[in-house]
Amino acid sequence: MTIAGRTRKHGMTQSPSIRRGRPRSFDRDKALREAMLLFWENGYEGTSMAQLVEAMGIVSPSIYAAFGSKEDLFREAVRLYVATEVEPAWQALDEITDVQQAVRTMLLGSIEAFVATRPQRGCLVVLGSGLLGGADDTIRDFLREQRQHFRDRLVKCLQRAIDAGTFRPDNDPWVLADCVLAFFAGLTIEAVDGAEKAALRESAELFCLRMFDER
Repeated sequence: MTIAGRTRKHGMTQSPSIRRGRPRSFDRDKALREAMLLFWENGYEGTSMAQLVEAMGIVSPSIYAAFGSKEDLFREAVRLYVATEVEPAWQALDEITDVQQAVRTMLLGSIEAFVATRPQRGCLVVLGSGLLGGADDTIRDFLREQRQHFRDRLVKCLQRAIDAGTFRPDNDPWVLADCVLAFFAGLTIEAVDGAEKAALRESAELFCLRMFDER
């Protein structure tokens, strides 16, 4: 029997719009991106579940149900960050033959990502674990693995240039890659400190000019 759009069952009225036992639906991709932005700004340790609930627009049980633990959510957020914010710049290392131009393009593209948000966030993979704090070791190890992937790509790019004869054969690609990553880390800290994009770009141009000067 129905009364005013409601279904009467066993003496109780129930709205047909209520679906008991089912979690509230939400846009998982959108929620993950909001989590990524929050982790990117505050790091893993600096981001609380209360902040995640507010940013993602869902309650903590739904977060755990959809993503697992906070650590699992962070790992997925970092992978999204790498795919959407890092890869557009770093693919230059695979696509551009000239090593100086490849590294220059990667650095300038990374700077665009560093300063694209307010506040400026730098690089999540470099700063995400709170390098000088008490971050969970598994998180620190995870981010170290991500940075190792960056290093491997740099080494391959540099080794190709050496093999092609466009870079001196006595250059050690691993040492050079560490130099580039050290400069990259410096850029991300400068970005977080509020350095202007023009200043960061000027530094990157000068670095590449000196780094790859074969005279």
